[in-house]
Amino acid sequence: MFAASLISYSVPPLKKNDSGEKALNWMNDFHVRHLPIVEDGRLLGILSEDEVLNFIDPSLTIMESQPELIHKAVTDTQHLYDVMKLIVDANLTVIPVLNKEHHYVGLITLESLIKHLANTGSVTYPGGILILEMAPQDYSLAEISRIAESEGAQILSSFISSPFDRQDLMELTLKLNKKDLKHVVATLERFGYIIKSSFYESDYLDSMRNRYDALMHFLKV
Repeated sequence: MFAASLISYSVPPLKKNDSGEKALNWMNDFHVRHLPIVEDGRLLGILSEDEVLNFIDPSLTIMESQPELIHKAVTDTQHLYDVMKLIVDANLTVIPVLNKEHHYVGLITLESLIKHLANTGSVTYPGGILILEMAPQDYSLAEISRIAESEGAQILSSFISSPFDRQDLMELTLKLNKKDLKHVVATLERFGYIIKSSFYESDYLDSMRNRYDALMHFLKV
């Protein structure tokens, strides 16, 4: 999956003669905190909401206010993972896309990126979720996949995370195409793997929803 297929054409870029007020209105309308500034097909940089709020007078143009712009972009041939990494690392809500001639061709919003990930087969297919805990040197997706397949299950997606307080452990989250995972769990444990959690997908989503509701209740207290 390449950046070109993720471009959202519904969010227009700003021009340097647009006012700070217009920039804020557009950010509010499109639910983003950043917008690219483009002149004659060339990307000048990304304007952040924080910079606009620091304008002395929001009626002044972007050029007159001389904000500090963010100089980040991806090419239309870069992979989805490159796009995700740059958005996260730079804490952006949009990322401009350039062609091989370095001309601006559009942008990718964080919202559209999340929707794309949510619509991939690994998310939409029914199944169960396993969370394994292991030392990094013990990680072998090929072996884990072989064990799962021996019990008639296939791994649809996986991602790795590390506990904040441990550098010697990693967590591997697996989405499998089976709802009943007890045989997969038993076989993995027989091979020495530690299963930290296992969920039917609906149970996992209910758990996440309960945690969200608890957080919202805490914030209202």
